Amino acid sequence: MARPIAKPSYFNIASVALGLAFLYLPIVLLIIYSFNASRLVTVWGGWSLRWYTEFFNDEAMLEAAWMSLRVGVCSATAATILGTLAAVALARGERFKGRTLFSGMLYAPLVMPEVVMGLSLLLLFVAIDAGRGFWTVTIAHTTLTMCFVAVVVQSRLNGLDRSLEEAAMDLGCGPVQAFIAVTLPLMLPSIAAGWMLAFTLSLDDLVIASFTTGPGSSTLPIRIYSEVRLGVKPEINAICTLVIAAVAVVIIAASLASKLSSEQGESAAPL
Repeated sequence: MARPIAKPSYFNIASVALGLAFLYLPIVLLIIYSFNASRLVTVWGGWSLRWYTEFFNDEAMLEAAWMSLRVGVCSATAATILGTLAAVALARGERFKGRTLFSGMLYAPLVMPEVVMGLSLLLLFVAIDAGRGFWTVTIAHTTLTMCFVAVVVQSRLNGLDRSLEEAAMDLGCGPVQAFIAVTLPLMLPSIAAGWMLAFTLSLDDLVIASFTTGPGSSTLPIRIYSEVRLGVKPEINAICTLVIAAVAVVIIAASLASKLSSEQGESAAPL
């Protein structure tokens, strides 16, 4: 006999409500005040799209946003390729020499403070006399996000049934052909989720970008931070609202890809 579902207590409901309010109330206020017609951030002056128009007419902000978008796409693509290859090596090469050292170096950015990473990358670029700009920020963000992609893809690979590849090889496929024909299609949702996660992390980064960027190549977070230091302008609320919307779209897409990956994993998992 099925047990009746217990109703949540008032304490649990209040705890969840307070937790959600603590997390999302500041974001909701920011979105609301991005439509504020008043120049004073804390004084409501009615609904208006004025500050969105100001943003699209601000060439410096648009240039910083375009810089962040280009860095995010390039670094996420490079991190996805390298992270996927690293995940395949860890998931399929259980006994190769140096596996422990390789995995430790790969996952180090997960726990390493960003200040340490940013400073070390800055010293590297100075030592090799590399001009800081778009490519140095892209390399830095690739280093940061590659480990996240590897974690996502490796967890997917560990849940797949390797007998599917073996069956393909029994039918005449080579190891590489079996991997491309059988395993890679099952990995695609996790690869897409890894790319979206890498793109979001790159779009959000401030610390590492501030160490590795140069004059004329500021990213959007750096530009926003420099503006906020002189006082919060209503235009900043509009910019942040657009960033929130972009990240929300990426998160929803990543969640859908992860759900699709889980469903495919259940169908491909060993019984």
